[in-house]
Amino acid sequence: MLTAAKILLILVSLALIVVVVLQSGRSAGLSGAITGGAEQLFGKQKARGIDALLSKLTVILAVLFFILTISVAYFLPTN
Repeated sequence: MLTAAKILLILVSLALIVVVVLQSGRSAGLSGAITGGAEQLFGKQKARGIDALLSKLTVILAVLFFILTISVAYFLPTN
């Protein structure tokens, strides 16, 4: 059980890193480089929708990260 929680914690932390890097910041971040000219092709609504989705996903992954970190630390056997 503890091993599964540790593996899940690693996966969630990697996903959180990826989602944060993909978010566009004040300087348009990495998401602008990856999506390219998405704003020109699909309009600005598409870009705002992707940013909103990434923002919600960040919150969900952050909450999961904290819950998993606390649970792994609590159930970690002490020697």
